Amino acid sequence: MAMKEHKKQKHQAHCVVITVSDTRTNDTDKSGNIISSLLTSSGHRVVNRIIVPDELVEIKQSLHTCCEDPRVNAVVVNGGTGVAKRDVTIEAVESLLEKEMPGFGELFRLISYQEDIGSAAILSRAIAGIHNHTVIFSVPGSSGAVKLAMERLILPEVSHVLHELQKN
Repeated sequence: MAMKEHKKQKHQAHCVVITVSDTRTNDTDKSGNIISSLLTSSGHRVVNRIIVPDELVEIKQSLHTCCEDPRVNAVVVNGGTGVAKRDVTIEAVESLLEKEMPGFGELFRLISYQEDIGSAAILSRAIAGIHNHTVIFSVPGSSGAVKLAMERLILPEVSHVLHELQKN
């Protein structure tokens, strides 16, 4: 099947949005709101939203629980991706992945570099992959990074990824 035909297939994502932060609340979670809004306006469903502190064990447990939920086929994580000591989201996600999609992080950094971040894009850690037949996308928590990742990478490809996951 040609790539254009794959893109036409609309597999609805049933998503959990996880915000990793020690300070955000449901009222102040701007990036989580952006992700949820973009998903629903694109025809996908947000099953749940969670705020998790910057703690490796708690992030891993939340991800594992989401990926075990039969209603969920996609998780979008934002926050905790920097290089500071408390930024452990990437390590948590990476430890669960059965298959990594390295192109996601590579393209995220390239687009960030080209758009407006410049050489500071080397600090942008982003990762995507598969755990228990669920796709996980993890991006920085700034609203600009979230918008960029959602509009340029996640929304254009999530249906295609879900289609591929249904194959034997």
